[in-house]
Amino acid sequence: MNKIALITGATSGIGLAVAKKFADHNYDLIITGRRKDRLDKLRDELIGNNNNIRVLALNFDVRSLTEVVDNLGNLNSDWLNIDILVNNAGLAVGLSHIDEGVIDDWERMIDTNIKGLLYVTRVISPGMVARGKGHIINISSIAGKEAYENGNVYCATKHAVDALSRSMRIDLVKSGIKVSNVAPGLVKTEFSDVRFKGDSEKAEVPYKGMKPLSGKDIADVVYFCASQPAHVNIDDVLVMPTAQASSTIVHRD
Repeated sequence: MNKIALITGATSGIGLAVAKKFADHNYDLIITGRRKDRLDKLRDELIGNNNNIRVLALNFDVRSLTEVVDNLGNLNSDWLNIDILVNNAGLAVGLSHIDEGVIDDWERMIDTNIKGLLYVTRVISPGMVARGKGHIINISSIAGKEAYENGNVYCATKHAVDALSRSMRIDLVKSGIKVSNVAPGLVKTEFSDVRFKGDSEKAEVPYKGMKPLSGKDIADVVYFCASQPAHVNIDDVLVMPTAQASSTIVHRD
């Protein structure tokens, strides 16, 4: 029987690449996302590429506790034994000084990056504890290690992910549960399109003159964490493009 991996925010970017990576290694997958058309397309693609796996696509918003519980709290017995949880769903919205911040942007980031991660973990982790095994992999960011101008609330949410990863590790160690924190630097996905609210010109600026990471690069790291022997836990990984030395220091050609 295949192991089961649950990946939130699987419709694009890192989550999409992680889903493909685990499918390549014969994991059955639970993929979640807000965009049903993309979710269904990914499910069909994964099954089409590997008929040895099962894929369950669940269309809901991690920001809603009711939706999380309705979808993940009522899984049938074939899907209950989740081996890997990848808390990937997250976003940055806006880029402004704290005194000019848009409250709705703040709430979207807090609700998705922190509360969504907590809701999903709260529903899934008791099963792992009951079985005495499992692995939670949280996708954080360089923004969870440093603060930078105009990053204020986004940095705060990713610092929270970093702290939660360490706290989860402490809370769950006695139950044999692994917890990993994966913190990428610049990754070229739809991240900047969302942050700049669809302004494609501004969205390209962070990647100009350098080679950023790809979603596949991070998926490789996530799978490396997940594929270690039972006695090995990768606690924390900071992954940067070669051209990036910190959140604000990037060498550009």
